[in-house]
Amino acid sequence: MGKAFSCFGAPKSSPTKSHPSKSVIGNVGALSQTQNCIRLFSYNELRSAARSFHPTNKIGRGGFGIVYKGVLRDGTQVAIKALSAESKQGIHEFLTEIEMVSNIRHPNLVRLIGCCVEGTNRMLVYEYVENNCLASALLGPSHKQIALDWPKRAAICLGTANGLAFLHEEAEPHIVHRDIKASNILLDKDLRPKIGDFGLAKLFPDAVTHISTKVAGTIGYVAPEYAMLGQLTKKADIYSFGVLMLEIISGRSSARSVWGLDMKLLLEWTWQLRNEERLSDIVDPKLVEYPENEVVHFIKVALLCTQATSHLRPNMKEVVEMLQSSQMDLDVGTLKQPGVVREGNPSFGMVSKLKRTQLPNRSQLNSTYDFVSTAEDVGGTAAMSTIELQPR
Repeated sequence: MGKAFSCFGAPKSSPTKSHPSKSVIGNVGALSQTQNCIRLFSYNELRSAARSFHPTNKIGRGGFGIVYKGVLRDGTQVAIKALSAESKQGIHEFLTEIEMVSNIRHPNLVRLIGCCVEGTNRMLVYEYVENNCLASALLGPSHKQIALDWPKRAAICLGTANGLAFLHEEAEPHIVHRDIKASNILLDKDLRPKIGDFGLAKLFPDAVTHISTKVAGTIGYVAPEYAMLGQLTKKADIYSFGVLMLEIISGRSSARSVWGLDMKLLLEWTWQLRNEERLSDIVDPKLVEYPENEVVHFIKVALLCTQATSHLRPNMKEVVEMLQSSQMDLDVGTLKQPGVVREGNPSFGMVSKLKRTQLPNRSQLNSTYDFVSTAEDVGGTAAMSTIELQPR
């Protein structure tokens, strides 16, 4: 049985820095003062739970390692996130994730049960979520997909919005997730969504207007102003959520794009349909029956979340209210279309470029990346920003 390990309290504003593996235990213990207890597992316990980490127990892969299904000695099913031993960069994210998740509880957030920090082994133990992730259920191979009618999709949108609203407005300090995407939305046995993977999350105290940071996220979900300027606000999460909503409604991935001049990404296509007053054309053909007015209302909420003027995007509490009231009149006719992070695309007075030599292949397009961004003369109309993709 895992021992109780009291080492976590209210998250601090400065995440713990990376250290050599032999001092990881000390760093974990020093994260904060004792308030909460999670379980400290030995490596042998988790190896036994995951049947020696047999490939058949693999249920996912994150940016820094593999996730396995495990069964503890008391019969509890868990998900074991094992950090790659050679990932030096991942130590920081490992400690960040513990610090972020150990103190928050919400039905739409994945619950952290414990961790392992033995030798070079660093693992997080989460509640097991039966239906894997939304990316698999909605966008994966046909044999892994789950039939999602409109009520289920609407509930996933609303549940995810509730979880994100909790992080932004109720968690203390507030938290910006930075990597909201379909593969980080897990579905339990009742298809209730749970936001997971807090390795890139940032604390966001009330007095802070933005955080200047190296840009991190996933192609197709990253807000253009964040990618260009490296200034993080809650609005970046809201933009990502808007893209996620479009994926849920359309059954199409925003990340599986063809980088050709005549091809449109999901977001571009949706805004074109807005201009042509054909928003319902985006709806997944698998949805044979659905309330058109309600679905179009959800699409309009997604457009509000992804509009170019970031400070005009609604906050997540407002998003929840809009999703709960499909009778609310939403005017999207005057919204400014956002730019997208791709080559040769003029957006909000700038031109963004992706170096073709750095482009990921199709199998990598739903992976998380760190972006290094530079912006010159950002107030001008002819500024150039180069964004280089650096896969983990």
